[in-house]
Amino acid sequence: MDSLKPMLFTSLKGYTKKQLISDIIAGIIVAVIALPLSIALALASGVGPEEGLYTAIIAGFLISFFGGSRVQIAGPTAAFATIVAGVVAENGMSGLILATVMAGIFLVLMGIFHLGSLIKFIPYTITTGFTAGIAVTILIGQLKDFFGLTYPEGLKPIETIEKVEAFVHNISSINLWAVLVGVISLAILIIWPYISKKIPGSLVAVIVGVLIVKFTGINVNTIGDLYEVSSALPTPQIPTISYDLVRSVLPDAFTIAILAAIESLLSCVVADGMIGSKHRSNTELIAQGIGNIGSALFGGIPATGAIARTAANIKNGGKTPIAGMVHAVVLLLVLVLLMPLASLIPMPVIAAVLFIVAYNMCQWRPFVRIIKTAPKSDIFILVLTFVLTVVFDLVVAIGVGIVLACILFMKRMSDTSGVRGWKYVGETGGDGMTVAHGVRIYEITGPLFFGSAETVSEITLKDYTRCLVLRMRGVTAIDATALNALEALYDKCAEKGVRIVFSHVNEQPMNSLIKSGLADKVGREYFAPHIDNAIDLATEIAEEAEIRER
Repeated sequence: MDSLKPMLFTSLKGYTKKQLISDIIAGIIVAVIALPLSIALALASGVGPEEGLYTAIIAGFLISFFGGSRVQIAGPTAAFATIVAGVVAENGMSGLILATVMAGIFLVLMGIFHLGSLIKFIPYTITTGFTAGIAVTILIGQLKDFFGLTYPEGLKPIETIEKVEAFVHNISSINLWAVLVGVISLAILIIWPYISKKIPGSLVAVIVGVLIVKFTGINVNTIGDLYEVSSALPTPQIPTISYDLVRSVLPDAFTIAILAAIESLLSCVVADGMIGSKHRSNTELIAQGIGNIGSALFGGIPATGAIARTAANIKNGGKTPIAGMVHAVVLLLVLVLLMPLASLIPMPVIAAVLFIVAYNMCQWRPFVRIIKTAPKSDIFILVLTFVLTVVFDLVVAIGVGIVLACILFMKRMSDTSGVRGWKYVGETGGDGMTVAHGVRIYEITGPLFFGSAETVSEITLKDYTRCLVLRMRGVTAIDATALNALEALYDKCAEKGVRIVFSHVNEQPMNSLIKSGLADKVGREYFAPHIDNAIDLATEIAEEAEIRER
């Protein structure tokens, strides 16, 4: 059970006052970084600004408390923005609560059943493709606020293509003051990291944007103009449950769970490299599930480990989960004491913050590198996942991407599988070895599964064949379809009085042959450890057969 033990309890052994002070300082700094991001990501998700803080507070605290990483910082992230916005638009907050709770349950089950390591089987091309797609959708979604456009009443585009069309059709309503505030904020976000790494540029941009709009009186929408800002504490939310709603949000819940697992474990891996530690992946999945369930039941949105905030925690001295818990408590104090001030934040500033978030997550360099260096099939998966994410949604992109990646993988595996008959010279010489006239040898290579099992049918028998040797040193794995093909070959040989000898059968194929009963059907004595032994046995069988036939 140590693999499921929260890292907090391990970290507290030998915990010192110095570490506590270091964790508190790191937690406060990360909270300052998370404040504008949580609000911006909540707005990008189609919910109010306080929902972003609820998420960072509830999920951030629970994931740190129950998590499998020493330094993971959790909260709302950009990966969920488009999914959340779609769920809210289609099924309202009740649908989002249910989807997030279901995703949390999936995550807990994944951790309990030790599926943490299975996340690595999602291809890099798919994660890169949908991450770049999410970045583009976030950027497009913020064009309206950055340029201060005014849409006709009732026009609320949801899909990315709809947002592009609405932007183009209403470009004439551009607000130059909003553009000015947005450009200034963007400039601060780009330049500030070169000035100071201690104070987050997003906080500076927010303060400057508020001061500009407040003291110049220019006509720029603020959060308070578009949303009702509340400093109330999060209260329990009971999800509405019905068969139709469950069926409607199930794909979104599954996608949220997969995304939370991928992003949180990726963040843990990055953190491990920075602190020289090792996270507990299954514990982390359980914590992500608990955090998401808690967030949803208290009015928040989906959460996961945030790589940038986790890195900031490490760089500022965070060493244990205490730092993540402090970050949540500080945000709770901000919610209660300072939340009304959030209504003053100009929307172009929020858009600028999200532009930088989108740029940082787009991974354009890995995207271009894959385009330049990867096989065509991988490039196809990458581009298709990216396009589907932008044009449709993440559920479609991940589903189609994984299916196609599996098909292409199976095609590659089947291409590596094959059957080669030994070349014979004169009457007896075969591949440099002397074999009896009635012996035929085939070498099978590559995994034998349903995509390559038909290669067994390429094995042919001559009229004079008395023993067939199957050399299987290159067969690493075998499935039921291939077992069926081998059994059919055995039956065919038995009808013609031909004995089969297996050579060098590896562990997994041998276990499968035994379990299926084919090993006993063939006879355990006809399994040789090496080709030399197999040829000696086959030669003996062929000679005995010739003697009987005389």
